[in-house]
Amino acid sequence: MIGDVRLRTRLAEAWGLTGATVEVHNGGINSATWFVADRGERWVAKAVAPGARRSFAGGLTVATALDAAGIPAGAPVPARDGDLVVDVDGIPLALLTWVDGEEADDRRLIGTTLGRVHRTLRDVPMPDAERFHWVDPRADHLGLRPWVRPAVSAAVEAYDRLGPETLTWGLLHTDPNPDAFRVDRARGVCGVIDWSVAMTGPLLYDLASAVMYAGGPEHARDLIESYHAERVVPRAEVDRALGTMLRFRWAVQADYFARRIAGDDLTGGADNERGLADAGAWFSAFGR
Repeated sequence: MIGDVRLRTRLAEAWGLTGATVEVHNGGINSATWFVADRGERWVAKAVAPGARRSFAGGLTVATALDAAGIPAGAPVPARDGDLVVDVDGIPLALLTWVDGEEADDRRLIGTTLGRVHRTLRDVPMPDAERFHWVDPRADHLGLRPWVRPAVSAAVEAYDRLGPETLTWGLLHTDPNPDAFRVDRARGVCGVIDWSVAMTGPLLYDLASAVMYAGGPEHARDLIESYHAERVVPRAEVDRALGTMLRFRWAVQADYFARRIAGDDLTGGADNERGLADAGAWFSAFGR
């Protein structure tokens, strides 16, 4: 996305990092990332596609709010001119605060941290936030496999029947996978990274995502209970809507990977066919 020499030049121009060492990371599916070090300090440089600039900037604003509240979130480092995002030949680039720690393997901690994040963001004004959701059952790429459109359409209809306006809304992470939760055991702190968008939606979408990554509700009871303990979403709402939201979350996965396959999008090292197949297997077991 950005060449090594050009990246180093821009880091020096925008942030004054004249002697930085840069190591390619590329951990994200929809972005390019590098580990940056200079004079004993570390950061992450992150670039996104030009069309994602607005979403990227919104996510950085959310990360800044969390960081200020004591939850490490990879907040952006302002450039010399004060901007959070700079351009590198038309490509948006940000320099993010390094978040110490390792991937969370404690589901209770994930549930607790997700609840803390939702509670913290409840009072953060974000007038330009995008609004949930983005799945269009009529989209051409859903015709990629015979099962995809019917499964996605039925999941969207089930979500609509819930009455989205009756759910608890707030700012979402949108993809709280275990790798986004970083545990600094020395400090006893769990942070949450990869804030790619500022989006308001039902908080249960994030919980459903975390449950999906944990292997489903039967494997995530401790995660769900620890989230409950943060008292962000009423238990009755979770009992009523989590199953439907989990179904919708799998529809999002099907939509996402079908779009990538149809567009021959190989960025980020994701196994698109595997991602779509996983969604297909879930819907097959569910009965669509």
